[in-house]
Amino acid sequence: MSTFLHRLGAVAYRRPWAFLLTWLVVLGSALGLAVTSDGHISTSLTIDDTPSQQVIDQLREELPPASGGQGTLVFTVPEGERLDSGERASAIADAATEISALPEVVDRSSFSAEPAESGTSTTPSVAALPNNADDGAVDDGAAEPAPASRPLVVDGQPVPGVLVSTDGSVAMLQMQFNTQVDALPDGTTEQVVDLAEEAVNDTGVEVLPSDSLDAMHAPIGGHEAIGLAIALVVLFITLGSLWAAGLPLLTSLIGVGIGVGGAFALSSSITLTTSTPALALMVGLAVGIDYALFIVNRQRRLILTEGLSAADATARALATAGSAVVFAGSTVVIALAGMTVIGIGFLTTMALVAATTVALAVLIALTLLPALLGIIGERIWSPKARAKARTQTHASGPRLANRWVELLVRRPWVAIAGAVVVLGLAAVPAPSMDLGMPSGGTAARESTSRQSYDAITRGFGEGYNAPLLVVAHPEDGGTLDQADLGALAASLRETEDVASASLMGADPEHTLAMFTVIPDQGPDDQRTAALVETLRDPDNPLATQNQVTLGVTGLTAVDIDITDRLSAALPEYLTIIVGLSLLLLLLVFRSVVIPVKATAGFLLSIAATFGVTTAVFQWGWFIGLVGLDTGGPLLSFLPLMVTGILYGLAMDYQVFLVSSMREAHAQGMMPRPAIVHGFEHASRVVTAAAIIMVSVFAAFVFSDDPTIKQFGFALAVGVLIDAFLVRMTLIPATMSLLGHSAWWLPRWLDRLLPTIDLEGDLEGNPEGDPEGDPEGNPEGDEAPTSHTQVPDTQPPTRDDQQSPANVK
Repeated sequence: MSTFLHRLGAVAYRRPWAFLLTWLVVLGSALGLAVTSDGHISTSLTIDDTPSQQVIDQLREELPPASGGQGTLVFTVPEGERLDSGERASAIADAATEISALPEVVDRSSFSAEPAESGTSTTPSVAALPNNADDGAVDDGAAEPAPASRPLVVDGQPVPGVLVSTDGSVAMLQMQFNTQVDALPDGTTEQVVDLAEEAVNDTGVEVLPSDSLDAMHAPIGGHEAIGLAIALVVLFITLGSLWAAGLPLLTSLIGVGIGVGGAFALSSSITLTTSTPALALMVGLAVGIDYALFIVNRQRRLILTEGLSAADATARALATAGSAVVFAGSTVVIALAGMTVIGIGFLTTMALVAATTVALAVLIALTLLPALLGIIGERIWSPKARAKARTQTHASGPRLANRWVELLVRRPWVAIAGAVVVLGLAAVPAPSMDLGMPSGGTAARESTSRQSYDAITRGFGEGYNAPLLVVAHPEDGGTLDQADLGALAASLRETEDVASASLMGADPEHTLAMFTVIPDQGPDDQRTAALVETLRDPDNPLATQNQVTLGVTGLTAVDIDITDRLSAALPEYLTIIVGLSLLLLLLVFRSVVIPVKATAGFLLSIAATFGVTTAVFQWGWFIGLVGLDTGGPLLSFLPLMVTGILYGLAMDYQVFLVSSMREAHAQGMMPRPAIVHGFEHASRVVTAAAIIMVSVFAAFVFSDDPTIKQFGFALAVGVLIDAFLVRMTLIPATMSLLGHSAWWLPRWLDRLLPTIDLEGDLEGNPEGDPEGDPEGNPEGDEAPTSHTQVPDTQPPTRDDQQSPANVK
C-alpha cells in the first residue's frame, strides 16, 4: 500500500487540476441531485417485526382506515379564561369540521362499532365519539366520564374528536390520518395547523401542534460554524500557516457536501431520519479535518526536517501518514458498517450514511488533498516560517508533552490510579441509564411540542400524551357483540395504571375491535412500558376472561418496542466491537498485551461517556448549559451509534500514538525512553486532532433538536475522555509499568500473523527498497515502522535509570 500511495500522491501533486475538477464535478452532481430529488426525511422510526408494527401491519390488511397515524392539536387560552363556550367554542368546532374534510383525514364512521347482529345500534358512530374519552358509549354498566375531560359541546351537539378540560382552559382535537404521518403528502401537517389557526384567529385561542404534527426543521443550522471556527484556530496554531490550516477545512467540507448531499438525493428510496444527515455531517467534518491534518502535518515536517521539496514531501507523507489514515478510516467504517448485523432498518441507513461520509473523507485526503498541495506548492512553508520553525525545533528545554510523559513514566501507578478513579466516578451514573425516544416532555420549554405536552398534562393528565391503541380479536375466530365490547372496555378500565379506556371502533364483521387506552403516566415512565407488556401478555386475566387476544400499538408502544430492541442489541454490538478491537490491534502492534489494555481503556471511556451523558440529560445536572430545562431518557439508539463512532476514533489515537512508541522500541530503545520519544513526537498532532473533534462535536450541542444535542454532547465528551485520559495518560503509564512485557508476542503467533506496515516502508526510502536508509526520519512520528520484535525470552531490563529526557 505504501508504494501505491506514494505514486498516487506524486501523480495528484503533478496533475492537481484533473483531481480537483473531478471532485468538484462529484460535489456538484451530489448537490444537484439532492436539490432536484423528491425525497423526504422521515419524522418517525419503525422496526419491522416488533409487536406494535405487527399490529399496524395487521390493521393495514383488515381495516386500512385505522392503520394510519394520529395527530393532536391543542387549544389554550390565557390563565383564568375559558374556551368551551361562545365564539371560542364555535371557532374550535369550525376548525375540527374543516380539518375532518381534508382527504388525508379519516372519517371514523368508516369503522363504526355498530354490533354485527343488530341493525339498530345503541353505540354511536366512532366519528361522533371523542377519541380517548370515557363517554359511556358502550353500555357496560361501569362506564363513567373521565373526571378531567368531557366532550366539547356546541349548539347542544358534541364536536367529534374534541375534548375539553373540566376547567375549560384546554381543548384537544385528535385526528386519524389515512397513512402514517411521515408518509403524508408534503405540506399536509402544515395545512392542518394553518386551518386551525385561521379558524380561531382573533379569538384569543392559541394553537399548539403536538410533536407528531410539529413542522420538521432541518437539524443542520449555523451552529456548525462555531466548531469550524474553533477548528481553524487550532489548525493555525498547530500548523502556523493559513494556507495549511485552510486545506483540512476545505477538504472536509467537500467530503460532507458529497456525503450528505448524496444521502438527500437517495432519500426517496431509503429511510432517512432527521438524525441521519446531522450525524453524517458531524462525523464527516471531524474525521475529514483530522485525516487531512495528519497528512499536511507530515508533509510540512518532511520539508522542514529533511529539506525535501514540496512534491517529494507530499508523496512521502501520503505513503506514511496516508497509510495510517487508511487504517484509521477503515476502523471507523467497519465499526459503523458492523451495525448492519443488528438488522434494524433505520439504524442501518444511519450507520451506512455516516460510514460513507468517513470513506469519502479518506478518499479525499488521499487524492484531493495532495492535488491542493500541488496547487499551493512551496508556499506551504514561507521562508520566514521555515526559519522560525527551525529555531523552535532546535530550541533548548523540554516541551510540555515531554514533561507530561516523563511524569507518567516516573509515576505510573499514580497516573493509572488517578485516571481510573476519574473514569470510575464519571461512569457511576451509567448503570441507571434509561433509554427511550424523544417526546414533547423533554423538548425545550419554548418549543411548541413542549408547550403542547405541558398543556395536555395540565388539562387532562400526563397519560393523555401517551395514548395506546389496543386491538382485540376473539380467540375462537368469532365476532364481538355488544356485551363483549362492554365487558372488554370495563376490564381495560379496571387494569392497573390505566386512567381511562374507550371504544374506538371495529371492523364491519366485528372480528376485531379497537380501544383507546390512556395510561396514568407519560410516555417515558417505566410503568407505561410495564402496562404495555401486561396488555400483551396472553396469560393476562383481562384477555383470558374475555377470550380475546390483545395487540398494542400507537406511537408510545412503537417507541417502547424500538427502545427494547435497541437495548437488547447493545451487548451484542459491544461484543463485536471488543472482538474487532482485539484482532485489529493484534495485527497492527503484534503484541498480546497492548490490544487488551487498549480495549479495556476503550470500555472505560464508553462507561464514563455514558455516565456523564446520563448525569446531564437524564438526571438534569447542569442541563441548562446544553439549552434544556428538563431531564429525560437518553435516545435509545445513541449508545449504539456513539459506541461505534468512538471505537473508530479511539483506535485512530491509539495507532497514531503507540505506533511511534513501537517504532522507537523496535529500533533499539529501551521501553520507557521509547514511550517518551514516541509520545513527544506524536502527541502534538493528536492533541490538535482531539481538540478539533471535540470542538466540532460540541458545536452541535447548540442545535435546537434534543436528539442532535445528545449526540454532539456524548461524542464531544467521549473524545475528550478517550484522547486525554485514556490514550495520553492511562496507556503510556501502563506501558511504562509493563516494560518489555508490553511488546510480548508468542513466536508461534508471530509466524501466523500477517505483516501490516502501518507507516509504510517508504520513509527515507521513496522507492520502497527494503535496503533503504535504516535511520529514516529523525522525527519519531515519521520513522519507518519496523517489525523487529523483542524476543520473548529476553530477560527484564531496568531502564528507569536511563533518563528519558536524554533520548532524542
